[in-house]
Amino acid sequence: MSGASFLPHSSSTDGSELAGLVAVVTGGASGIGLATVGELLARGARVAVLDLAPTGLPAGVRGYAADLADRAAVQAAIVTAATEMGGIDILVNNAGIGAVGTIADNDDVEWARVLSVNVTGIARVTSAVLPFLRESAHAAIVNISSIAARNGIPGRALYSASKGAVLSLTLAMATDHLPDGIRVNAVCPGTADTPWIDRLLTHAAEPAQERAALRARQPIGRLVTPEEIAYAVVHLASPRNASTTGAVLDVDGGVTSLRARPHG
Repeated sequence: MSGASFLPHSSSTDGSELAGLVAVVTGGASGIGLATVGELLARGARVAVLDLAPTGLPAGVRGYAADLADRAAVQAAIVTAATEMGGIDILVNNAGIGAVGTIADNDDVEWARVLSVNVTGIARVTSAVLPFLRESAHAAIVNISSIAARNGIPGRALYSASKGAVLSLTLAMATDHLPDGIRVNAVCPGTADTPWIDRLLTHAAEPAQERAALRARQPIGRLVTPEEIAYAVVHLASPRNASTTGAVLDVDGGVTSLRARPHG
């Protein structure tokens, strides 16, 4: 049935508010994506993951291998997931890749590679999911942007550009799909304690010192956890937030808005 009226959801708060709903998480095999999968499961949803290597998933989660840079592969994976799971109600566009350097440090090939996953990848997945979301009474999309979209961070020009595009895309999508009853929101995580950060720090001259610097720039004095980000994602995706669309939620330890005194 059509979800164009943004119907409220009346389920209880006993961990089953997403009971009967199907969620798809891209990049759900690790980090923020995997934490989001766990939170969705805890709320009662059935979950499918699109990932390059959808392994090590929690019991009951269906994994589908797909490269977000390949439209045909994405389309096939989504159709298979929707067919096997009986539809799709929630999409979390989490998959993304990083980039380091100033605007002059990445060539055209790298710019195209990162934008193809981080921005056009959202378009590919969402386009494939739209027919199924239009049939849901509680359709929701949550896009994962970044602190880098809202703050000037040194050496992150390409990555920041891609995540800034995700914010603009979120607002455009939220407007376009009002008639469909599909809510679209975004989360901007801060520096999170994930395997991606661990890999990034291995390239630093002094990994321990660099990790300490990352913690020090956080007003709360520590990195954000993947579980905290996942909670925010599912909060926005929940039908209990039927009036929330076009919103951007920062989960960044206060970096964007607060100017606290340095720790120590």
